Amino acid sequence: MAAAQELALVVGVSSACRAMAVPRSTYYRRLPGRPMSSGEEAGDAASRVAPKVALRRSPRALTENEEWQMLALLHSERFMDRSPGQVYATLLDEGQYVCSERTMYRILKRHSEVKERRNQRKHPNYKKPELLATAPNQVWSWDITKLKGPVKWTYSYLYVILDIFSRYAVGWMVATRETAALARQLIEETYRKQDVNPGELTIHADRGTPMKAKSTALLMADLGVTKSHSRPHVSDDNPFSESQFKTLKYRPEFPARFGSLMDARAFCVPFFDWYNKEHRHSGIGMMTPEMVHYGLAEQVRTERQRILDAAYAAHPERFVRGGPVPPALPQEVWINPPARYAVEHSSNSTEETDGIAGEEVLH
Repeated sequence: MAAAQELALVVGVSSACRAMAVPRSTYYRRLPGRPMSSGEEAGDAASRVAPKVALRRSPRALTENEEWQMLALLHSERFMDRSPGQVYATLLDEGQYVCSERTMYRILKRHSEVKERRNQRKHPNYKKPELLATAPNQVWSWDITKLKGPVKWTYSYLYVILDIFSRYAVGWMVATRETAALARQLIEETYRKQDVNPGELTIHADRGTPMKAKSTALLMADLGVTKSHSRPHVSDDNPFSESQFKTLKYRPEFPARFGSLMDARAFCVPFFDWYNKEHRHSGIGMMTPEMVHYGLAEQVRTERQRILDAAYAAHPERFVRGGPVPPALPQEVWINPPARYAVEHSSNSTEETDGIAGEEVLH
C-alpha cells in the first residue's frame, strides 16, 4: 500500500491503483488521518504513511504566463466592463482565440474576481415571532378571508379577531372591501368591548395591506397594544386564524357562493354564536371558547370529573387504567414556541399521557 501511495504522487491515484492492482476504496481507506474502522486490523492503520498527493496540472491548461496575459487582457480598459462571453466573442470576431469562455471564468475565479457587479436588493432577515399567552386577552390573532359572491370575481370580506388562549372570536365583521379604515374600526371597537388595559395586549397578523397600514399601527400605539407580524410567505406564523377559517369553510351548511353581502352576514351571525358557545374545541380541553374566555372552564372540568368519578364508582371493572379524568386545560399557548420549550413540552406531555387513567373497555 505504501508503494501505491508513493506511485500516486507521480502518476495519480487512479493510474497507481490500476498498476498495483489495489482497489481505490482500499487506497482511500488507508490514507492517514482516517479513523480505523471496526473490521480493520491495527497493523493496517499503523502501516499508513502520510504522503501528500500533489494536484497535477493538466497538460491542456494554459501556461502560467498565458494565464497572466489573459488576466491582463480582461483587466484592460477595453474589456474591464464586459463579461467573459462578450470578450470571447469579440476576440473571435477579430480572428483571435486565446482560451474558451469557461477558462476565462476559471481564471477570474482563481483570483476571486467572479461576483455580482450590480447592486442587488437584500431582503431583511425577519425574526420568527414567538408569542405566549397564559390567559385571555393577552394575544389576539386577526386575519381577513374572502367569501365568494353571487357571480365570479365578486367577494365579501370577513374580518375576524381571535383570542389565541381561549379561541374565542372577540370580534368579527363582513364588509365589501379590504381596507385599513375598516380594520382600524373593528380593532378599536373590540378593544373597548373587551375592556383591555393598555400594555396588556399583543395583536398578531400577517403582512396584508390593512395589517401593515400606518393608520393601523398608529391606532395600536394609541391603545397601548403591541403589534406583531408573520414572516413573509410563512402561513404557519398565523395558525390560529387559519384554523378558524378552516372550521368556518368546512361547515356542512357553508355555501359555495353567497347571494349578497347581507346573505354572508346572515350566515356568520349564527356561525360565530355556535363557534363561541357550542363548539367543543380539542385545543382547550374540549371546552367551548366562551367557557375558557370568561373563566368558566375550571368549574365545568370539576363537574365533568364528578360525573366520571360516579361512572368509575359504578363500574370500576370497565376502566382498566384506573379512574378516568377529563382532558386537561391549557396553561399556556404559543405562536412558534422556542425550541427548548418544544422539547420540554414533548417529554412532559408523554409522561402525563402515560399517567392518565381512564380508558374504558366496552363489552
